[in-house]
Amino acid sequence: MESNDLSTPTGGFTSTRFILVEPSHPGNVGAAARALKTMGFARLVLVAPRVPDVKNEPEAIAMASGADDVLASAHVVDTLADALVGVHWSVALTARMREYGPPQMPPRALAERAHEFVHHGDIALVFGNERTGLSNADVERCSALAHIPANPAYSSLNLAQAVQVLAYELRLAFQAPASPLAVVGTAGQNSASSDEIEGMYAHLEDALVELEFLDPANPKKLMSRVRRLFARSGLEREEVNILRGIAKHILLRAKKD
Repeated sequence: MESNDLSTPTGGFTSTRFILVEPSHPGNVGAAARALKTMGFARLVLVAPRVPDVKNEPEAIAMASGADDVLASAHVVDTLADALVGVHWSVALTARMREYGPPQMPPRALAERAHEFVHHGDIALVFGNERTGLSNADVERCSALAHIPANPAYSSLNLAQAVQVLAYELRLAFQAPASPLAVVGTAGQNSASSDEIEGMYAHLEDALVELEFLDPANPKKLMSRVRRLFARSGLEREEVNILRGIAKHILLRAKKD
């Protein structure tokens, strides 16, 4: 497996990761690399691609069509959790409504919101498998949810096309003159990273189980609802630390009892 080190200098075009989860077709991976390069992006992350050496597949190289550098530099990781390490804001792209998951927004609103976060750390756009899309667990791991409002009678978009649409919207947002409010805004400045938030959820779940408020054998979507609650508010690092402190003391008290 390749290195997980995904860190690059911050800034709109360099602090945005485009993550493809379990892509099936080498051609789509190459086409996605091309879509990114045409819009000025270069950070492509592949999560458990179905073809292990997909970056060197002739079809992928052919479809990259000049974006060979983006394809060759793509990071390959085992899980979405690995791909999101260090990310402070992430968006799951989905073609269908979800009963649970983070708040939903259209691509243009997504891009405007992204503009507030890129000055403070990495952000990520997460795309699912060509056939099955993203799992509910993957969607719940992200900060927000986006849907491309295509023709309802035929809403199917190729993976690389979806990447192109979002990359275009981000390009417009990143190139637009920043308003005074955007410059001094604090969105994302103290936000917790994805891995910090996931650690908090695991800690909180342990505490709820210990309190017998959560039955592991019959969870009834409790943690999905908790995730949705916190995704709506957005979590800062200090808030995550407070919640983990509460969970820690619940577990300590339960052991004493």
